[in-house]
Amino acid sequence: MTEHDYLLAWAAYGLAALGCLLVWFRLTGWMWRWLREPLRLLVAVLLLTPTIVDPAKDMFAPAVAITALDLLFKVGNNAWKATLDLTMYSIIAFTLYLVFASIRWPIEKKVKAIRAEREAAQKAEEEPTLREVVRERKPEADTRYDQNGDRRLRIEPRL
Repeated sequence: MTEHDYLLAWAAYGLAALGCLLVWFRLTGWMWRWLREPLRLLVAVLLLTPTIVDPAKDMFAPAVAITALDLLFKVGNNAWKATLDLTMYSIIAFTLYLVFASIRWPIEKKVKAIRAEREAAQKAEEEPTLREVVRERKPEADTRYDQNGDRRLRIEPRL
């Protein structure tokens, strides 16, 4: 295999792996976020992990392909090296993901609380004051219900 063929094979594999990742992202799009992200990470690691095939020539191949072919045809001893590479890269990727998720989680909780406070304040501002209700009172209007149809127990003036 020439250098050109080697690079061409890696380019073809890279395009196929990105296509598989895109399909996997579409398949896992409906899942709960904390399940979807680790599954996507696992498939990315499986598809994109290289392992060395020939140390003398510095030639690499996808670790999943090496493992599958060595186990299927029972040739060579590269399956163990490929499995170890997959395990090592998986541990590194999941450790980085856990660090990222542990940093992201409290930030998202804080942002969610701020948004809830803003929505509550906005909803409180939209409620009419006693003066507005009295001005708009019509004989047929029932002031016990607001615009949304929710029962209004009492009306407090704004200061």
